[in-house]
Amino acid sequence: MSVAHVSAALRREVRARANVCCEYCRLAEEDAFFPHEPDHIVALKHGGLTESANLALACLECNRCKGSDLASVDPDGGAIVALYHPRRDVWSDHFEVRGGLVMPRTSVGRVTVALLRLNASARVEVRVELAACGRWPGPWVGDGPG
Repeated sequence: MSVAHVSAALRREVRARANVCCEYCRLAEEDAFFPHEPDHIVALKHGGLTESANLALACLECNRCKGSDLASVDPDGGAIVALYHPRRDVWSDHFEVRGGLVMPRTSVGRVTVALLRLNASARVEVRVELAACGRWPGPWVGDGPG
C-alpha cells in the first residue's frame, strides 16, 4: 500500500471544505470514535495525486471499506459502476437520508452503499441515535462537488 504525506495545510483545507464531516456517510468527526482522515479518492496506485482535488474527508470506517477501490459491482444487475466521487458528484443525486439509513438513488449510490457498508447494523444504530438528537447527518457545507 502506498502512503503519501498530506501536509498540515492540505489536511486543514480538506477538513474545512467538508465541515469536519465524512464526505461519504456524513458522520461528523465529533461523533466518531477516531478522527476522520483524508482519503485519496483515486488511490496513489491508480495514479491519483495528493492534492485537494483528489482528497475527501472520510471517517475511519468509510476509508477502510473503500481502500483503493474506484468502482464495484452493482448489486442490481452486476455491472461495474464507479463509486461516488466527492469532488465531482452531488451527494443528494446519489443518496438520501431515511432515519439512520443512507439510501441509494442511483447505481453509483448502490455500489457505494454496498462497498462502504454504509448501512451495516452497528453504523445505522449509531446514526439513528444521532438523528434523534439532530446530530446526523452532520453539519454539511453545500451539496455540490467541490
